[in-house]
Amino acid sequence: MRIESRFNGPAGSGNGGWSAGTFAAAAGGSGPVEVTLRRPPPLETELTLIDGEVRDPTGELVAEVHAAGVVDAVVPPVDLETAVAAATRYPGLVEHPFPSCYVCGPQRVDGLRIFPGRLPDGRTAAPFRAPAQVSGATVWAALDCPGGWAVLAPGRPYLLGRIAAVVAALPRPGDECVVTGVLVRVDGRKALVHTSLYGPDGALLGAARATWIAR
Repeated sequence: MRIESRFNGPAGSGNGGWSAGTFAAAAGGSGPVEVTLRRPPPLETELTLIDGEVRDPTGELVAEVHAAGVVDAVVPPVDLETAVAAATRYPGLVEHPFPSCYVCGPQRVDGLRIFPGRLPDGRTAAPFRAPAQVSGATVWAALDCPGGWAVLAPGRPYLLGRIAAVVAALPRPGDECVVTGVLVRVDGRKALVHTSLYGPDGALLGAARATWIAR
């Protein structure tokens, strides 16, 4: 496995969702998968997955991959118009801890450009146009940052620590999708969030629960 440099999150390391989706695909299987990141995923580095452990060429542990059981983390959808309006309130347009993030970075014209804004009930929502090439990792990436922005605030950066996801179906290239997120609870430096991705017809494409860690 190799995380290409364009799939970065924080500068110099892989986007958590994309990386986790890549590791989950390498693990195989058809059910939900949980990935725990033990260090920022390195870019342009050959990684191996053996017995549920992702390691770099030096043997250092990067992530752990396990079957997740049931992922009961569905966040109710909103219509595309509501998601588009929410995106205009995306806090990352004003202040972003990782502005070059492949998923939600405003500096990335070649990224997914998912800009989650808050709804009145506290959920986040954003439109998402599926790129020309879609994979399971694309869905994992789309399910990543909208959950983080349910807890992220100016001066309060968080990083993905663990994510469990189930992918029901892939969007087609060019599909206008909607992603929603919600903060479930905060426990010290840890925040539990849920996210869901919906297709143009309102069908649930994927759902995830994740733990974000305050820096």
